[in-house]
Amino acid sequence: MALNLKPLGSRVVIEPIEQEDITAGGIVLPETAKEKPQQGLILSIGPGDRNKAGERIPMDVAAGNKVWFAKYSGSEIKWMARNCSLCGESDILAIVESKSKSKK
Repeated sequence: MALNLKPLGSRVVIEPIEQEDITAGGIVLPETAKEKPQQGLILSIGPGDRNKAGERIPMDVAAGNKVWFAKYSGSEIKWMARNCSLCGESDILAIVESKSKSKK
């Protein structure tokens, strides 16, 4: 499903990744005990901010990146039956990179 929502400036649309319902010890968590997700998948990015010369500053993230973001950042939105967060690039704390193992 293509996302036709284009954020402005250095904003991004993130689909949060929900935490597990069961803890490592086997305890089932009710909805009220779950924490707000801090990890998500970037669905769409804006064109980036402009510098003093009017040139675009490229974004450090791209659509499809898995990221950690600040817990209470951005605005929660519902777009095309998806719960998403619309936040600034500065609210993104890290990109989660998958480490591919090469065989020797």
